[in-house]
Amino acid sequence: MEKSAIIHHTHCPGCNATAIHQVLAVKDYTVSQQSFEVWHCDACTLRFTQDVPAEDAIGQYYQSENYISHTNTSKGLVNRLYHIVRNYTLGSKKRLVQAFTQKTTGTLLDVGAGVGAFAGFMRQQGWQVTGLEPDAETRKRALEQHRITLQDTSDLFKLPAGHFDAITLWHVLEHVHRLHACLDQLKTLLKPGGVLLVAVPNYTAADATFYASHWAAYDVPRHLYHFSPASMRVLLQQHGLTVKAIKPMWFDSFYVSLLSEKYKTGKASVVKGFFRGFVSNGKALRNKEQCSSLIYVITK
Repeated sequence: MEKSAIIHHTHCPGCNATAIHQVLAVKDYTVSQQSFEVWHCDACTLRFTQDVPAEDAIGQYYQSENYISHTNTSKGLVNRLYHIVRNYTLGSKKRLVQAFTQKTTGTLLDVGAGVGAFAGFMRQQGWQVTGLEPDAETRKRALEQHRITLQDTSDLFKLPAGHFDAITLWHVLEHVHRLHACLDQLKTLLKPGGVLLVAVPNYTAADATFYASHWAAYDVPRHLYHFSPASMRVLLQQHGLTVKAIKPMWFDSFYVSLLSEKYKTGKASVVKGFFRGFVSNGKALRNKEQCSSLIYVITK
């Protein structure tokens, strides 16, 4: 990989506290095979990747046919399962948007749209959809595969204020370099009564604890932050945003555990991966905030 400018945090990027320290060294199994430090904030419990490439240099860490949100690849068992589940979850995401906006159609902004699966689906359902995606090649794939034209993510700050009934970030916020500026703008773009839906991995889940540095959802250095429910509440409160509800993403524990098992042992094991996913979900039944991934339903 090319050498590039890096970002070294001396304060928590979430709450700005100084009580931060390293907790893990995690390998980038997807692209570079480099190791990155994951640090922890004792004040808000946010974890973050230390010494990440700057925003204008991190693109090279996304250049892999294995990076599914950019390539839509179905190579390998794990990615084939991802596609099967995605076809189901598109409907569940739509129902979630409708339930919390109390609208069957409206204006929707999908940030970090990838190849446009969700944005295209919601447009087919009658929603007026604006989709943003930073990678030019991925935007081309969105047009080819889902017939939707996505805008560059830099357009986020050019969109009209108070325009959207719903804004969605499906596993996107953990990638955003300008975290606080992004949240301020998302709040500005929401209509009164609008809803922000943010899905992120949850490092307090049982599968994360079990796999530790091999947990696939750390996904360094692409994931800049690693959220807990507590850290998410603290972060949002700083921006005048409130968590209205938290919804579990039950399928994610299986997908992440299958990948994590491969990272840990060097070979894929459907049996072990699914078992660990079941165990993680079983523990989360008692407390849904311990699910492997969570959807935060947010209002202003």
